[in-house]
Parts: sequence; structure tokens; C-alpha cells
Amino acid sequence: MLLRPDVYSFDFGAFRIAALLDATDIRGGLAASFALGEPDAHVRELAVTNFIDPDRFEHPFIPIFIDTGAAKILFDTGLGAPESALLPSLARIGVAPGVVDIVVLTHGHPDHIGGLRAGASLVFPRARYVFGAAEFDFWVRGENVRQARRADRELFMRSCAPLADSATFVNPGDEILPGISAIDAAGHSPGLLAWRIASEGKQLLIWSDTCLHYIVSLQRPDWQATVDDDKEKAAGTRRHLLAFAADERLLVAGYHMPFPGLGFVERVKDTFRWIPVSYQLNL
Repeated sequence: MLLRPDVYSFDFGAFRIAALLDATDIRGGLAASFALGEPDAHVRELAVTNFIDPDRFEHPFIPIFIDTGAAKILFDTGLGAPESALLPSLARIGVAPGVVDIVVLTHGHPDHIGGLRAGASLVFPRARYVFGAAEFDFWVRGENVRQARRADRELFMRSCAPLADSATFVNPGDEILPGISAIDAAGHSPGLLAWRIASEGKQLLIWSDTCLHYIVSLQRPDWQATVDDDKEKAAGTRRHLLAFAADERLLVAGYHMPFPGLGFVERVKDTFRWIPVSYQLNL
């Protein structure tokens, strides 16, 4: 039996933050997933150099919970039942679904909105829901949804569209609470938002799905990923936010980075490297 941690919590300025392992998936096709059109030999070389399997990879899903003292905020809701471990993970830090004040949906893909509902009922019944305005509009209009995302739109329309009258819609630069502001991260999805978290001089970048793999996305940010909707724009966004994280020396939370999904970005010549947290957040 594989035993592994699934909750990592820490103080961050005046905030309390927790990374929650919702689920993991072992997938094949490192090249097909993250390096469309690239020679297989180049992908294998990159994998071997970094001591990872060139054929298989682990894909984690890591929502972030923040208690500001004034509000309890959940960023993304995971896959939903039966795969999801989100609610047990929240319970381990003493958070019941009914006490969550705000649920922020970074974008409309199933692994981020799948835990919104249990049947017809909202899992977080008293929460205010926050969507990127462009992202919500894209899914509701449904005009340019590619074939591979048609089922995703059906889920969005069932789970998210009914919240339109009571939700909060934000644009890049908007602040939902003091110290919590949206950043444009479009590309992976048309209105993907990253989030900048600031408290008492400390800063965290929640980049959601800007980077999908801790080796390929950072060391080869221009390589194209299958699941990115606008692949060229996603690559440009990656480079921009990677440079931002590196230059500002930000702590980063990445939804698909190795658990706990927390680390730093280092510039290496014209590319980047993921440096996972060690004990920095324990001090």
C-alpha cells in the first residue's frame, strides 16, 4: 500500500494556507501530453536527464484553501466524487463544507469544478462563487468550444451556469479581498485566472494550470500541451508568469505540480527550473 501525505498547511503572513491533495492519476504519454510535435528523442532525453520516467507520469490535483481570518476561501473544487479526497482533506484541518465563505473557480475544466455539486446540491452551500468573467462567458456562449471540450461544457452548464445570478465575476487586476487579486493567465483556457496572494510582506502566486508538469512546462515552456486550448497563447503565458515568479522570488502553488504543489521558480539561461519547498514554510 502506498502511504503519502495529502494535506500541507502553513502560516503565510496573517493567513493560514493549506494545499489539499484531491487525487492523483498515473498517465502514459509524456510526449503526447506536453510536447506536441517535438521529437520523441528530445522528450526522452529531458526525462532521463531529470530522473523521471520518459513514458509515464503522475498527474496530481491540488486545490488551495486560505483562511484570511476574515474569510475562508477555497480555490477550485477538485474532481468530485468518487475520485475526490477534498472533503476529507478539509475535515483534517477542521473545515466543514458549510463554513467555506468563498469558492474561487480558476477556470471551467472538470478537475477544477467537478466538486461543486453532489447531485443537484451545492457542496459548499453558503459560499460566494467567484468566476473569471471571460471564462464564464466562454462556456455559457459555447461558440468556440473545441470538440474535445464539448463534454466539459455540458458539465459547466449543469454545475456553474445556474450560479450566474449570485456569482461574482472578476477580471484581471480585480481584488476579491484585501491582498487577493486576479492575474490574466489565459491560454490553457480562454479566461484562466491566476491569483496573487499577499499578506504582511509575503506573496504567493496560485498559477492553477499555467504549468502542467514540473519538468516539461518549466524547462521547455514553449512546448505545446494537448490540453491547452490556445496552445501558442498558453506558451506565452507560461513564459510570462514563470519570469514573473522567478524575478519576484514568489512562492508558487501549482495545481498539477508534485504534492504539495508548492515551490519556487529559478531562471536557468533562457528557461526555468522548479525548486520544490523544503522546510522554508515550517519556520
